Amino acid sequence: MKLIFILLLISLVTGCSHITPANYHSLYIPADGFKVVQHTNSNQARKDNALYLPSRKIKNDEFKTNGLTNFIKELRMTMHSKRGVGIAANQVGKNLQIFLIEVNMDALWYEQLDVFPFQVFINPKITKASSERINFWHGCLSATGEKPGNVATYEWIEYEALNADGELHRGRLSGFAAVIFQHELRHLLGGTYLDKAGHFIDLKEFYSRLENNELLLFEQADKDAPMLLDDYVINETLDEYYTRNQ
Repeated sequence: MKLIFILLLISLVTGCSHITPANYHSLYIPADGFKVVQHTNSNQARKDNALYLPSRKIKNDEFKTNGLTNFIKELRMTMHSKRGVGIAANQVGKNLQIFLIEVNMDALWYEQLDVFPFQVFINPKITKASSERINFWHGCLSATGEKPGNVATYEWIEYEALNADGELHRGRLSGFAAVIFQHELRHLLGGTYLDKAGHFIDLKEFYSRLENNELLLFEQADKDAPMLLDDYVINETLDEYYTRNQ
């Protein structure tokens, strides 16, 4: 079950050369399915990499369509095939404001983690967040082979998002689910945990320290800890974020 850690520790993937910039914003699904886009440190390469480009809102007339329904099914299948617990659309080369979360019993590789039923978040935003922050060791489907990185997230959040039928839903998340939500929102804002974390650790050392109770997954972060969403303003839509950061 330790493989799961690498996966939102979210992992094991290939490139996405079969999706071109021309259809980054469409619901088109390639005949061979989705491949997971990998991060890059090259500023030049980032200009054509969906992980670093703005994502468009899902429009009213796209809800309850076969196109959106099939897109979500394919995205979920991709997440399952990589044994992930969350995935954002731009991780498969599609700049759309969608991400999924699903944590089942098979993903509970550590006793402090909780299950979370399958849920779709479309055009999401965080509406409230705790003043307290927690550290978590992140990995990513889009960071294959990279070391886990420690970065702070809000201890709890409240959010608004649309579901696949275009219905508005609101909720409050804490613990593992809150970490995953913020991890996936980071993708839609642009980038990965690798752009924010200040401390990385070898997997072998991580597991050793975790098993010996020398390391905690949800320890309180101090005020100077690097923050995963340090550039995001609470209650800001993704479009507002993109405009502010042009």
